[in-house]
Amino acid sequence: MSRIETIMLTAPVIPVLVIEDVAHALPIAQALVAGGLPVLEVTLRTPAALDAIREMKQVPGAIVGAGTVLNPAQLDAALEAGSEFIVSPGLTEPLGRAAIAADVPFLPGTVNSGDIMRGLDLGLNRFKFFPAAASGGIPTLSALASVFGEVRFCPTGGISFATAREWLALDAVLCVGGSWVVPKGAPDVAAIETAARAASGLRSTGMGA
Repeated sequence: MSRIETIMLTAPVIPVLVIEDVAHALPIAQALVAGGLPVLEVTLRTPAALDAIREMKQVPGAIVGAGTVLNPAQLDAALEAGSEFIVSPGLTEPLGRAAIAADVPFLPGTVNSGDIMRGLDLGLNRFKFFPAAASGGIPTLSALASVFGEVRFCPTGGISFATAREWLALDAVLCVGGSWVVPKGAPDVAAIETAARAASGLRSTGMGA
């Protein structure tokens, strides 16, 4: 089992986090880990993101990675901040080769057969399917999975607690990414932990190969 697959199988949901204030990072991470969601994707969409990664890594049990990584320079910055895995919205050869050279667990975004084939050429077979709901949803991913039998996915984008179980029921899906667990703004720690517990209770009926 690859290291990225191990991370994907740690919990059924990877919270996708947009941290505006670094002071929010620690309480959010503590609430998520306490609720059973230890894998945390901090998106590089705000100036606070890299410092948030550093803060969240202090929480025992947290597995903290960087999301929305667009190029090798951002990859380097994320690794310097201590990211344990890297997620990107798409896949370019420069970013893919940089992630492989850095020997970091990497989950690149894909949305069609060409994306997946590009990843396979680089030796990758675990992908994000993004934006999941806007790209045809479950029918599209099911069609792709039927062609690429060895590939497994983490659908992200437009997935909610109400729909997550349908995605997780697919054999090709190891986990889902979701922003619903942690709304933007000042964290309501109790609400986050409650949402995390509910999300951590979602289980796939078929975990794939």
